[in-house]
Amino acid sequence: MSDAIEIAEYNPHWPDQFAALAEPVRRALGDGLVVSVGHVGSTAVPGLTAKPIIDLDVVIPSEADLPAAIAGLAALGYVHEGDLGIPGREAFHWPPGTPRHHLYVCPQGSAELRRHVAFRDYLRTHPETAAEYAVLKRALAARFQTDRDAYSRGKAGFVAAVLEKAQNAG
Repeated sequence: MSDAIEIAEYNPHWPDQFAALAEPVRRALGDGLVVSVGHVGSTAVPGLTAKPIIDLDVVIPSEADLPAAIAGLAALGYVHEGDLGIPGREAFHWPPGTPRHHLYVCPQGSAELRRHVAFRDYLRTHPETAAEYAVLKRALAARFQTDRDAYSRGKAGFVAAVLEKAQNAG
């Protein structure tokens, strides 16, 4: 993508935006298919600066339920993009007419789901680490401006270190 990477101050309305995006997904997929819909990523960490893009993890019972989830999300206008090279997480492009957001479908217990939740929860309970992450994200956004891949690669070492701390703490 060639659009500029925007880092915004924390917005207290992000949880409400998550809820508004999650509700139609829950309704479309139903209780039998949705174990949970979680708010993950930086917008899920109170006080943390972030790209103002909500990340949702839709948890399904097993990988065998993925075709039904794809069909249900397609009815809402989501376009399945595959795992984008990250096993245990299926990505979807947001529907036309909705705010830009990231939606992932993860089987219950998948390593990628555990990673998303562990990172979010560690940042929520370690504000000094969240503050370091905010500084890094601002520096990377300034350096890479429109190169989202380089921006993401620049965060990888920090994310890995946080996940190791989270694992050792848990």
